[in-house]
Amino acid sequence: MEVRRLFEFIEYQKENYPLEKAFGYKKNGQWVYFSTDQMIAYAGKIGRGLLKLGLQPGDKVALVSYQNRPEWTMMDLGMLQAGIINVPVYPTISPREYQYIFNDAQVKYCFTGDGDLYDKIKATQANTPSLLDIFTFDKVEGRRFWEEIFTDEGNEDFMQIRNNIQPSDLATIIYTSGTTGNPKGVALSHNNIVSNIKTIGALIPLVPGDRSLSFLPLCHIFERACSFAYMYLGASVTFVGTDNLGGETGDLQAIKPHFFSAVPRLLEKVYEKIYNKGLALTGIKKGLFFWALDLTEDFDHEKTYSGLKAFKWRIADKLIFSKWREALGGNVKGIVTGAAACPMKIVRVFSAAGIPIREGYGLTETSPGIAIGRFDKGGARLGSIGPVIADCEVYIDQSDGNYKEGEGEILADGPNIMQGYYNKPEETAAVFKMIDGRRWFCTGDIGKLIPGPGGVPFLKITDRKKELLRTSNGKYVAPAPIESKLKEHIMIENAMVVGENRKFVSALIIPSVDGVKDWCEKHEVAWNNLSEAIRNPKVIERFQRIIDKCNPDFSHTEQIKKFVLLEQTWEPTRTDGTEAELTPTLKLKRRVIMEKCKGAIEGMYKG
Repeated sequence: MEVRRLFEFIEYQKENYPLEKAFGYKKNGQWVYFSTDQMIAYAGKIGRGLLKLGLQPGDKVALVSYQNRPEWTMMDLGMLQAGIINVPVYPTISPREYQYIFNDAQVKYCFTGDGDLYDKIKATQANTPSLLDIFTFDKVEGRRFWEEIFTDEGNEDFMQIRNNIQPSDLATIIYTSGTTGNPKGVALSHNNIVSNIKTIGALIPLVPGDRSLSFLPLCHIFERACSFAYMYLGASVTFVGTDNLGGETGDLQAIKPHFFSAVPRLLEKVYEKIYNKGLALTGIKKGLFFWALDLTEDFDHEKTYSGLKAFKWRIADKLIFSKWREALGGNVKGIVTGAAACPMKIVRVFSAAGIPIREGYGLTETSPGIAIGRFDKGGARLGSIGPVIADCEVYIDQSDGNYKEGEGEILADGPNIMQGYYNKPEETAAVFKMIDGRRWFCTGDIGKLIPGPGGVPFLKITDRKKELLRTSNGKYVAPAPIESKLKEHIMIENAMVVGENRKFVSALIIPSVDGVKDWCEKHEVAWNNLSEAIRNPKVIERFQRIIDKCNPDFSHTEQIKKFVLLEQTWEPTRTDGTEAELTPTLKLKRRVIMEKCKGAIEGMYKG
């Protein structure tokens, strides 16, 4: 069968490679799985049940859960078949944001996971007139249980609606986690997402029966598209959290996945754990660990070795890298990372160890993929994303003249481009641009096309258009590459470059607690806590040497002249009533950080 609508992916799986363990998760300490047939049956009961509630095609229903679970996917499939618009919502947003989204989309019902979600949403109900009721995925006294809506009645009406759904129909509204102002609802059709999944799915190294892990939020289009791609490829999906991934009893060992998606920060944390374990070794074992780690500095995707070098790589692989692979379950064919730039060192180290990492690039507005690194020979290049996907085109727009040679804003066109921002015609018009009679979507990202292996152009992202800094001497600085380079170091948790309308560029640095502690212990520097350590002249001097090593990779204007070490962390959610410093996808909220760190910034520019 040909898949043209999102809910047909699970039917495609049934027709071609039905699974006994299609979707699963751990419930009450036990792994619970649902077969392909069960997923289809539950989705039908849900679709009919939503219609029985009085909902009509085009009505909106919200889904929110702290952890991915099969119930979320069942609800998604059921809504899609009934023509009900899924409005997935981040669980970590504030009650004010819930209220805004529910009112903007006119959400009629909400289905929630556990924790404080029911109470948070219930608190907004008085100010959201459209919200009729809230259902929970877990049985809680006094709350409506989601299974109450299940029904086999009304199948004829349900099937008529289902059969009349067109690929061009609206499928979902996803509210972006924008760094400023109220979130915008990205309206995506079935075809927007289906076209992207079919194109990118062909590039994922999975075969029917392989196992995938899912822990990134399904409310984000990146992971949601991945889950449909797994259906399409016949891969089993196990939903897990991030609190028990590693270790001998962790989920990676339990599932032994062949593939998963991740954000760069999670991979950075995995690397930090590997590095810290290496530091804890002694004698010859420690020497071998760091000898192998040093070998990775010479790695490139297309590089081959012979003679003595090849022998060294075989020894490193047998003694060191094989253990890294085993720590991830021993079967990983690939990892795709997105939502933010992945430091080159992370891609290099893992790929060198036989754990291929490829970056994907796109936006919610592009369903999401625009470009992705390939897993086959010649499909990846360090420092770039990879080729643009087959059914999408990219144009590098240099019309405003503020870019380096070859760089410009990335514009995209293809079947994956959104319908628009829900209820916001002016904002929609503002992100499209006509060039020679053709309508292009403006991504807001700066990049260029560079030669890849075999002459295929690869897309390289250099920064966000809105995040370019302009120093007081009129020079433009792209902060993202500098921040990414800084975060490659084991002692740096996060960093933000500042310098707008200033004479020079500086950096706010969040030190890694483990990284600083290990360095202090290794160099016999007193350690009580991070607050005291970052005031120690020896620690400050160590960070200065890190800066001095990074600076030569950038032009004189881009080099960091001053920095400040901050003891607080930047988080995607706050319980103290203040605005979080990171978006749910862990991007920097520069405006918020600038305000919160105003004193520290001014201190760097005094005198």
